[in-house]
Amino acid sequence: MDDWREAQEVLVMDGGIKVPYSWSAGETGTTYLESLRDDKKFLGTRCPECGIVYHIPRRNCPDCFSECAEWVELGSSGELVTYTITRKHHPQLSPLKGVFGYAVIKLDGADTGFVHLISEFDESQLAKGARVEAVFAGEREGSILDVRYFRPVKAVS
Repeated sequence: MDDWREAQEVLVMDGGIKVPYSWSAGETGTTYLESLRDDKKFLGTRCPECGIVYHIPRRNCPDCFSECAEWVELGSSGELVTYTITRKHHPQLSPLKGVFGYAVIKLDGADTGFVHLISEFDESQLAKGARVEAVFAGEREGSILDVRYFRPVKAVS
């Protein structure tokens, strides 16, 4: 038998292994999460060589590997870069009920975007470049979900 796979029946076993794990957010991540939890403020880091402001903060620039030691306070509003709408609730996908979405959001003062939840919207309010603002959780515990979601900024009359 040159190839054992030809002579052996292929069996499939269904399973659902859950592997919970935890790890340290590190110095940079901890500083960021504490700022969200304690002050409701977004922070980024600036690369001294490239000048790029990263959100989510990075200790080192992924392009030139310089240390990003300068912290930058970012706005809690920003621009919708892209999005998708989810019409069916699934507890493993989102803590939100009803219609919600996922979006890439570029906060004011940042050069990079990040993925987060969007809610409280009418679909006509969503478009590339639309303004969105953070909605913070009442009780915050040092997680990215201390920001419950983003919603379109209401036009000022």
